[in-house]
Amino acid sequence: MCIVSLHSGKTFRNGAFFMEQTDYPWRGNGATKDITGTRFTISVMSDNFVPMIRGAIKNVDTKKVWSKTDALSTVYRGKRIHVMDCLKACFVQANDGYTHITMEATVSKGSPADVDDECLIEEDDILLNNNSKKFNVMGKISFYPLGIENYMDHIAHIARMAMDKSLFIACSHYVTMLKGDINDMFDYFNAVLAYAEQNISHHVMQITLSVNSPTGAGI
Repeated sequence: MCIVSLHSGKTFRNGAFFMEQTDYPWRGNGATKDITGTRFTISVMSDNFVPMIRGAIKNVDTKKVWSKTDALSTVYRGKRIHVMDCLKACFVQANDGYTHITMEATVSKGSPADVDDECLIEEDDILLNNNSKKFNVMGKISFYPLGIENYMDHIAHIARMAMDKSLFIACSHYVTMLKGDINDMFDYFNAVLAYAEQNISHHVMQITLSVNSPTGAGI
C-alpha cells in the first residue's frame, strides 16, 4: 500500500509515497485520470526461470501503458483495456507449453490514495499485443468492492458472471475458483472490471493463474 503525506506536497521517492503525518493521509487525495493499475509477479518452476521471466516481460508491447519492473514485481498503469492486454500478454509470453508457471496479480482502480503521476492514458482502444494463443488455465479471483455497504451483492454478481461464462468451478474460502481457456479468462476479467467501473468507485481484484501444473487435473 502506498502511503502519502497529508501535505499538498507529497513525499514521493522511488515510485512510492511515504507518510509524514499520523492523520489519515489519503483524505482529499486521489487520481483525476481514468487509471487502472496492476502489480503482478510471474513464477516459473524451472531452473531456466530467469530468461523465461525476463523474456516474457520484454516481449510485451507496453507502448500504451506506463510500466516498471522492480526486484519483486512489474507494474502497468493506464487505460484498463491496455493494462489487461499487457497483463495477459505477459502470461501468454511466459507459457512454453510444458513448464509450470503461475501469475499473481493485483488490479486496482479508484483508490483515494492514487495519484496522476506515472501513468499513460491512451485515447484509442486498439490493442497492441497478439494474444490469440489458446491454452487452458486454472485460476482464482478475490474481488474487493471498497467503501460501500452492499459489497456482498457485487461479489455474488461477479461469481454469477463466472458461471454464465462457464469458467466457474466453486466458491471456496476467500476465493472463486476458475478453469478455462486463457482468452475466456481474460474476457471475464475485463467484464468484471467493466462492471466494477460502472458500479463501484474503488475496487480491487486479486488474480491467480496457473498453467501446466502437475496437479492441475488435466490443465
